[in-house]
Amino acid sequence: MAGSWLPRQLFLQGVAAVFLFAFASLYMQIPGLYGPEGILPARRMLRPQGKGRWQQLWETPTLLWEAPLLGLDTAQGLELLSLLGAGLALGPLLLRPLRHPLIYLLLWAAYLSVCQVGQVFLYFQWDSLLLETGFLAVLVAPLKQPSSQKQGVLVGASDFKGQPFWLVRWLLFRLMFASGVVKLTSRCPAWWGLTALTYHYETQCLPTPAAWFAHHLPVWLHKLSVVATFLIEIAVPPLFFAPVRRLRLAAFYSQVLLQVLIIITGNYNFFNLLTLVLTTALLDDQHLGAEPGLSRPRKTPTSWPRVLLTKLSLLLELAIYGTLAYGTVHYFGLEVDWQQHIIHCRTTFTFHQFSQWLKMVTLPTMWLGAASLTWELMAALWRWAQMQGWRQKLCAAIQLSIWGTTTVTMFLISLVPYSYVEPGTHGLLWTGARHLFGTVEHLQLANSYGLFRRMTGLGGRPEVVLEGSYDGHHWTEIEFMYKPGNVSRPLPTVVPHQPRLDWQMWFAALGPHTHSPWFTSLVLRLLQGKEPVIHLIQNDAAQYPFHKQPPTYIRAQRYKYWFSQPGEQGRWWRRQWVEEFFPSVSLGDPNLERLLQQFGLQDKTPPRHRSSSHMLAQALHWVRTQLSTLEPPNLLWGLLGAVGAVKVVQALLASWLPQSSLLTREEKHKLIPKKESGPASTQATPTPNNCSSSSGTPRRKT
Repeated sequence: MAGSWLPRQLFLQGVAAVFLFAFASLYMQIPGLYGPEGILPARRMLRPQGKGRWQQLWETPTLLWEAPLLGLDTAQGLELLSLLGAGLALGPLLLRPLRHPLIYLLLWAAYLSVCQVGQVFLYFQWDSLLLETGFLAVLVAPLKQPSSQKQGVLVGASDFKGQPFWLVRWLLFRLMFASGVVKLTSRCPAWWGLTALTYHYETQCLPTPAAWFAHHLPVWLHKLSVVATFLIEIAVPPLFFAPVRRLRLAAFYSQVLLQVLIIITGNYNFFNLLTLVLTTALLDDQHLGAEPGLSRPRKTPTSWPRVLLTKLSLLLELAIYGTLAYGTVHYFGLEVDWQQHIIHCRTTFTFHQFSQWLKMVTLPTMWLGAASLTWELMAALWRWAQMQGWRQKLCAAIQLSIWGTTTVTMFLISLVPYSYVEPGTHGLLWTGARHLFGTVEHLQLANSYGLFRRMTGLGGRPEVVLEGSYDGHHWTEIEFMYKPGNVSRPLPTVVPHQPRLDWQMWFAALGPHTHSPWFTSLVLRLLQGKEPVIHLIQNDAAQYPFHKQPPTYIRAQRYKYWFSQPGEQGRWWRRQWVEEFFPSVSLGDPNLERLLQQFGLQDKTPPRHRSSSHMLAQALHWVRTQLSTLEPPNLLWGLLGAVGAVKVVQALLASWLPQSSLLTREEKHKLIPKKESGPASTQATPTPNNCSSSSGTPRRKT
């Protein structure tokens, strides 16, 4: 990881961009989700328990405990944290000196604070992934940015930030390997039968328009895509630690391909963007063209050790590619049907065989990570030994000790959640690692992952449709902005925004309403006509059918949805009624009151007075008023466009200013001989060596 200065800069910028999306997206939804009139008021989560201030902060680590000191309630504190987080994230995106550990520590602390009161709407794996990645960014960010003359692979012998950056590679490995393994350990028939993608595109939470077209691809191609998914998620991740850089680059491009295809066909907010940010740990300065002298043709090694090493590397590379190809053909029974021009595939191993294989490889993958980390530490120690000067060597020794110890500690902590993929291995872990993890588990410094464990909706996509009525006989459907409802409405593209209520509606449809207690609170708020909650459903109040007067009755029906067939004009979906999901209720209905009491949603304590005279509260209200008319996806894309425009201007200035200064120096050299003559002019004329040193093309800033 020594030659990873530019990948680290890309990683830090990417993390800042994801924090920007996460904070801005959440900010737009706070009143409806967590406000005093929201579905799950955040103030219920922060009630003093009579404990000391520091103990309370350690057990529930959130800065929102200090909101009353600013004259704000919990929801207003959430808004302030989200705005500050989005503003802080803009700094590292635009200015390299702001890619500082303190900035990333504040971003991590702000998002951790939000997650402490986020309840079910912030219980997604990508929120945990952002917290873990954000903390690694604190370790990766340099305390002092190198000067422009030191950029590239030779940042300085005392730069040991490559060790914490290795943890990013380890996190990417844990994320991808676990996501592939859980698909098979879940015993899901769709994954084992290689038919998961024949259902996935129409049953995922928020499909994009491209998902409709992907759904209608041939079945054999869907099955082959599942095989490719297993290959990329299970077989390729160990190559992240390969000693041959071309293997690591091949692994990088395979991961990028998978994430880009997911982004095209599904609205998974910032999750896939964050995964792409993690893949920067597989790159190096040489591949990105940051090493000096790469414009010159590479010399062919002439010494026999180097020739031998090159040949062995090539043989290892070919052997690994051959093994992957053979294993894919063997374990998935790939056969080419030349007559029909298709490829047949099937799973040729059993669940018992896979379980035995997983037991055999889980512990070795931990040792693989430990060996890779040991190599990085030894390489850093070797660079330290080559340094000159006792003072510089002493400072470097302190850095090496701090970052080495931190990296090893974080690695040990991460082994515990990683071992969850194979319970037998979890019991073999060192007790000290489990103790470390238990101490900091609530800080979410390391988490377990496993995406798309089971394929849902095999018999049709379940969908909950809310209906309202004034008389209990004539019902009107309440359509959401993003989730499927109207069968003729085009599929939305909302990435990187995450409409968290729409996502939870998808989860609610998978079971009875009693498994989603928040749904009862949603029904109550709609009966009360609470505007913040209505804005979660329709940002334009005129599109909400009961915007003039709240409905007297609310109920919910469960439908099954399927993508329409090609040729059905003006329709994206087909649907069929299944059953009643939530009974018809009205305000004061005994059934509604019973459910509210059963789920603890009757908050008898009066809400704290929302300060309206405090200057900070007035500023927050003004910002909310200015942004309330914007749709969240438009706001996020606007922020992204503004950042892109600023980066373009910065690039133009960086390319123009050095040229102008260079011309100025050249003009000065040309003017000197014209003003002087004789021996004096000869002395004033620069030598060829001086010319070369002053007229060399300056290094472009990144």
